[in-house]
Amino acid sequence: MNRLSVASWCIVTAFAAASPLALAQRDTIKIGVITSLSGHAAESGAQMKAGIDTWLRMHGSTVAGKRIEVIYKDDTGTQPEIAKRLATELVTRDRVDVLAGFVFTPNAMAAAGIADQGKKPMVVMNAAASALTTRSPYVTRVSYTIAQSAKPLAEWAYKTGARRVYTVVSDYAPGIDAETWFNNTFTALGGKIIGSVRMPMGSVDYGAFVQRIKDEKPDAIHVFLPNGQPMVAFTKAYREKGLDKANIRFLGGEGWGDEDVLKAGGDALVGIYSSGFYSYTRPGAENAKFVEEFGKTVGGKMQPSFLAASSYDGMALIAKTLARTKGNADGAAFMQALKGYTSSSPRGTVTIDPATRDIVQTMYIRRIDKQGAKLVATEIDRFDGVKDPAKEAGK
Repeated sequence: MNRLSVASWCIVTAFAAASPLALAQRDTIKIGVITSLSGHAAESGAQMKAGIDTWLRMHGSTVAGKRIEVIYKDDTGTQPEIAKRLATELVTRDRVDVLAGFVFTPNAMAAAGIADQGKKPMVVMNAAASALTTRSPYVTRVSYTIAQSAKPLAEWAYKTGARRVYTVVSDYAPGIDAETWFNNTFTALGGKIIGSVRMPMGSVDYGAFVQRIKDEKPDAIHVFLPNGQPMVAFTKAYREKGLDKANIRFLGGEGWGDEDVLKAGGDALVGIYSSGFYSYTRPGAENAKFVEEFGKTVGGKMQPSFLAASSYDGMALIAKTLARTKGNADGAAFMQALKGYTSSSPRGTVTIDPATRDIVQTMYIRRIDKQGAKLVATEIDRFDGVKDPAKEAGK
C-alpha cells in the first residue's frame, strides 16, 4: 500500500468510527490551524496566530454552547508534504472539526485533498492562488486572490492616465499571476506593456533592473515581490535611480501598507501606490478597535498586517457559521450554512460568494503618505464587491 493510499485509509477509518451525529454532540469544537511558526515565514505565521487569538480575546471561546479549541501546527515554511502530513494528523488523530490557516498556496493545495477526503471545512486565511477553492467543495477563503488585487490596480492605472507600463515580478506563481492579470487587463483597456521582467526569488539588488526601466521611460511600473526586504530594497532603488523624479509612478500590490515594510522603507515609500484590502492605518471605528485589541494580544510588539486581518475574519466566519448550524460542525452542514455569509470587518464588508466559496470584498487603491512622523496608507479610490476575476473569467 503506497503512502497516499495509507493516508486515505487512515482518514476513512477514523471517520467510519465517528458518525456525524456523534461529532455534532461533542461539547468542544476543534480548529486545526496550519501555519508557519518557524523558518523564513515565521513573522507571517505570528501575524496569523495573533489575528486568531485577537478574535478569541474579543469575542470569547464558545459558540452555540460549545468551547472552541484551537490547535496550532507549524509547517516551517513552503513545505507541502509537511502540510499534508499535519492535516492528516489533525483530521485522524486530533479529530478536528475545521482546518484553517495556510500562509502558502502549495501547502494549502496539499491539505485541501485531506479536507476533501475527511469532508472537513477548510478556511484559507492567506494562500492566494485562484485555483485553490476549486480543489474541494469543503474549501473557502477569507483573504484574497492575486487577480483580485492586480485587476483593479490595472484599471485604476489606466483610468488615471497611464498608457505605457513596465512590469517587474518575482519569478514564482503569485508573481506570474500578478503579471498576467495586470498585463491582460491593462492591454485590454488600450494600454501598452513596454517590458516585463521576472526576477529570481530572493533578489535584493535591483539597481541594474531599475536603471533599464528608467531608460524605457514608462508612465508607471507595476511591481510584485515577496513581502518584506525585497519590497523595501526595490523601492529604495526606485528612489536612488530617480524614477520618482522622472514621474514614473510606482504601482504595488498587497503588503505595501504593512508595518514591517513601512518601518524598513521609511520615506522612500512616500508617494507609491498599491492595491489591497487592508492596512492597519485605514480609517474606521471597527479597524481602530481591532488594532487596539491586537496590540493587547501581542503586547504592543507589532501592528496587524493584512494576514492578521484575514485570520481575524476567518475566526469570525467559523464562529458565525457554527452559530447558524447550532454547533453542528459536520462538513456538509457547515458549507451549506456558509452560503450567503456576509459580515462587517476591520477591512470593510466581506461576503463569501456562494458559487465559488471565495471572498468578495472592497479593494482599495492606497497612496503612502507621511503624516507628521508617521507613514500611512491613504485610501484614494476603491473598487467595491470585487470577486475573484479568474473565476469570473471562467464562467
